[in-house]
Amino acid sequence: MDQTRMIRLVKGCVIIFAATLGVTSCKDEPKQDLKTDLAVAENIAVPDVYEFGFNLNDFIVKRDTIKSGDSFGQILERNNIGFSKIYQIAEKARDSFDIRKIQIGKPYTLLCAKDSLETPKCFIYQPSKEEYVVVNFQDTIHAYTSRKPIKYVEKEYSGIINSNISQTLADDGLSLILAYKMSDIYAWTIDFTRLQKGDRFKVIYTDKYIDDTIYAGIDKIKAAYFEHNTEPFYAFEFETDSVLGTTDFYNDQAKTLRRAFLKAPVEYKRISSRYNLNRRIALYGNRVRPHKGTDFAANIGTPIVATANGKVTKSSYTGGNGNYVKIRHNKVYETQYLHMQKRKVKVGDFVKQGDVIGWVGMTGNTSGPHVCYRFWKNGEQVDPFKQKLPAAEPISEDLKEEYLEYIKPIKVQMDAIPFSEGNKLQEEQNLITQAY
Repeated sequence: MDQTRMIRLVKGCVIIFAATLGVTSCKDEPKQDLKTDLAVAENIAVPDVYEFGFNLNDFIVKRDTIKSGDSFGQILERNNIGFSKIYQIAEKARDSFDIRKIQIGKPYTLLCAKDSLETPKCFIYQPSKEEYVVVNFQDTIHAYTSRKPIKYVEKEYSGIINSNISQTLADDGLSLILAYKMSDIYAWTIDFTRLQKGDRFKVIYTDKYIDDTIYAGIDKIKAAYFEHNTEPFYAFEFETDSVLGTTDFYNDQAKTLRRAFLKAPVEYKRISSRYNLNRRIALYGNRVRPHKGTDFAANIGTPIVATANGKVTKSSYTGGNGNYVKIRHNKVYETQYLHMQKRKVKVGDFVKQGDVIGWVGMTGNTSGPHVCYRFWKNGEQVDPFKQKLPAAEPISEDLKEEYLEYIKPIKVQMDAIPFSEGNKLQEEQNLITQAY
């Protein structure tokens, strides 16, 4: 047998042995080590693969998810770590990571030594797609929380309403979160439950991607344009306080889109009953029973928020109202929220616009899950949808000129986005990459 054939035979044996080792050792847990053995046998340079700040080629990598009954200690014990070592790791790590808070279904990774016992050297827990916790016990024991690198991709989209905005987005496979974010921006300008066929819109927004490829949802809206009843409404995000990180949306004339009150206290399915002083109910012999509130139908447990800043004056239970909260906002305006499943605030609490004050329920006199929203002006209950409510804080004069300059190129970009009849997603325009 010549030398060349001998080398090939030896190399083949090494590959077969490595493959056999990989098969027999992968019965319980998948390991990322076989490709390294094969590459070594073929004298091929293995490219570094980094994740969580580690070169995975230096370890046998085991991935799994937290199962029912699993604990941090049980996971390590199953992987050849003794109880005394587990206790030592838990004690050293507890200031940075509470090992009792691992949740069923969340993924974890073990980085193990390339020895016969495959001894774990590092435990990595992922409470979310972006965040991960490292418990490193290779040399000294320490734990820390970090985040995966995130890439932000700016995108453009235009749509034409045929039935509603959610359906328009769904037809193109876009997240309904985009509709929710737009409805928040235009909460006081456009009633998204009463959009008309032919209304159209454009939006510039950013998507998040983890490790370049894993989609992590919509980050934020940069600018939007809505044409409702042929009337145009621009919206541009602008930071008004760099220290506090305060941002808001303003139109092309630097006027705020918000008002002192949100239009609805809950993310609702529909308005099941409006303010109506002449309402007749068959159950009561078709007699007039005025309804001085607006009923927003929503699932039980949906958060109810304060529609404006104010002080809680009532947080109680009655047979008709069920669990309810009343808030005084100033000398003129008060609001009330009825039929809560549970209240979160108490009398005397100061709440800010958007703070959760309770959850949707069916307590009191009600036939379905909803929140009855009542609105007082100068002590009289009125229909909030028919009030000319005060605007929120306008942009300051010293920032107005800066704002108008800032939005110039964005408005040019927005105006250039075409309305496509098929509501097709526009080409990505800019790629913004930021790691942290």
